[in-house]
Amino acid sequence: MDSDLSMRTLSTPSPALICPQNAQSFQNGQGSSTSSSSITGETTAMIHSQPLFFIPQCAIRPASRLQKEQAPIDKLPDQTLIQMFSHLPTNQLCRCARVCRRWYNLCWDSRLWRTIRLTGETMNADRALRVLTRRLCQDTPNVCLMLETVIVQSCRRLTDRGLYTIAQCCPELRQLEVPGCYNISNEALYDVVSRCPNLEYLDVSGCSKITCISLTREASIKLSPLHGKQISIRYLNMTDCFVLEDEGLHTIAAHCTQLTHLYLRRCIRVTDEGLRYLMLYCTTIKELSVGDCRAVSDFGMREVAKLEANLKYLSIAHCGRITDVGIRYIAKYCSKLRYLNARGCEGITDHGIEYLAKNCTKLKSLDIGKCPLVSDAGMEFLALNCYNLKRLSLKSCESITGRGLKIVAANCFELQMLNVQDCDISVEALRFVKRHCKRCIIEHTNPSFF
Repeated sequence: MDSDLSMRTLSTPSPALICPQNAQSFQNGQGSSTSSSSITGETTAMIHSQPLFFIPQCAIRPASRLQKEQAPIDKLPDQTLIQMFSHLPTNQLCRCARVCRRWYNLCWDSRLWRTIRLTGETMNADRALRVLTRRLCQDTPNVCLMLETVIVQSCRRLTDRGLYTIAQCCPELRQLEVPGCYNISNEALYDVVSRCPNLEYLDVSGCSKITCISLTREASIKLSPLHGKQISIRYLNMTDCFVLEDEGLHTIAAHCTQLTHLYLRRCIRVTDEGLRYLMLYCTTIKELSVGDCRAVSDFGMREVAKLEANLKYLSIAHCGRITDVGIRYIAKYCSKLRYLNARGCEGITDHGIEYLAKNCTKLKSLDIGKCPLVSDAGMEFLALNCYNLKRLSLKSCESITGRGLKIVAANCFELQMLNVQDCDISVEALRFVKRHCKRCIIEHTNPSFF
């Protein structure tokens, strides 16, 4: 790979091409050579020199004739082509850089490299990131000042090396998404958040080795005037980080005090104690998901209620230890709640729905599917208090009948989505809903209604 880096044309570093290793080389007279790998069919970042064209003397034609035979796309101005290239993923942009000299120069316009997006399980992401950042550092040695977003999805070949490359070369990074990249560890992530002080958006969902997010020890000492020993992350997705525990959540909360969006779905080791730590430091959270965190109970909801009016979105799906008591805590203090997902919380009854409806009157989306103790009485409280309700899921709520649905439809005219799958609802009740809520999409399992 390093030998290819020496191939230059007119002192210009060659572009990186991200493509399957077994793809045919670009044919163009004496086309450039590419590095090869012993792994058959892998996807890697390869180096190609700037395109050169060798035209036989006999093939030279007058300029006017060449212009007549010019491809229509070549007549487009540079700005239009750059706009077109801006919609391409990284690998396709690199392919376009091989077409001709003009496209090469346009494809490496700094405006097109605010984002790097790599996908594919076999993608050699470490090498791709190393080659791309080296090319983007041409004008500013060792630093990619224009790069703000890096997205690497479901790539098992992204390791700590790739993250170290990002940390060293991308000080202006604002968004990092590495969902499903399960070979990265805490240490590399520490390095990224320590060297990228502007990082605000971090998605490590499915990264099963991540147990904590913190500054490196060196950064805590040397960069404390810059960071204030804090990390500027506002959006953090740790869904499916199965080994995250309360102590790790404590460390995250202590360092990421500016969090506004936090998703901990299926972090099965998180308990009420972890939520207590979270509320000590992160008081501005607007969206919180602890769905499938089965150790979270009503005591955890008491802690979450401390967010008060800041909380707009809450998911507690399948948290079976949460009952009406927890719902009352949320309803009493979080009056501006807009979205609640309580699917599978079987301890919730009509009393909890009543308290929720009377206190959270601006509720727009509610999912209480698989809550068998909620009946038509609960629907009546919703209908008479939550007029702005737009989405309602009652899937598998066996105690709800057509009567409850009619009350909702007669009062919630803005309803746009209703899920009554596996509910015993008559065709007549479904038609009533359709008449009163004309924009409503009804998801049902009644074969007689269409």
